[in-house]
Amino acid sequence: PLVGRPWPITYRHDEEERVARLRDFGVRRFTAMLYPHKPEMAAWLNSWAADFAARTPDCLHTATFYPEAEAKEYVASAIEAGARVFKSHIQVGDYSPLDPLLDDVWGLLEDSGVPIVVHCGSGPAPGTYTGPAPMQELMRRYPQLTVIVAHMGMPEYREFLDLAEQYERVYLDTTMAFTDFVEEDTPFPRDQLPRLDALRRKILLGTDFPNIPYDYLHQLEVLERVAPDSEWIRAVCRDNATSLFGLGE
Repeated sequence: PLVGRPWPITYRHDEEERVARLRDFGVRRFTAMLYPHKPEMAAWLNSWAADFAARTPDCLHTATFYPEAEAKEYVASAIEAGARVFKSHIQVGDYSPLDPLLDDVWGLLEDSGVPIVVHCGSGPAPGTYTGPAPMQELMRRYPQLTVIVAHMGMPEYREFLDLAEQYERVYLDTTMAFTDFVEEDTPFPRDQLPRLDALRRKILLGTDFPNIPYDYLHQLEVLERVAPDSEWIRAVCRDNATSLFGLGE
């Protein structure tokens, strides 16, 4: 309903089968993204994610938050428990990243250096607080925050490429970008392709598996269409994440 077109989920399997599929695909490490959309939800999701990571060693311990009075406490607890990456979805959560209830959260994340994947672009459907302006202000306030902009910031590709150029610790992920599904409505600007080369160390593979309307392989195939060379593919699909998350392999 939000995007006005069918979005069939390709991998409708249970948890065990989904993990097995990723391993069969050759994925060495993955995350477990979390999407709180109301108060008193994030702490429970963090508890589930900690348990999932403990029994799934190839999953990076993932955590999340929502603007609420308890956020500072459970984010601090998640970091202390070994969270390796956080998730913030501005559109699903329908909150501003500049909400004062998150001031301490961003401060904790900046101090810890734990990366946070933020869905802040206005695609595939805009939200009240999506777009580059709130994130530009957030980075002005917390310039050492380690942010991974989901979906290459679609459809505001240019502005989020600018943000990655401006701030040393702003990265982008490729989730759904360049795929036929996305290119039909919000194509990546052809005049921005050279910037992918210049930012090669700041782009990471993202897939949104399992909630994707195409086969997993398609995301990899489309990267070959835009890659300046094979070393770029290796950096995006392996080396950049290995370095950022300190995977030591």
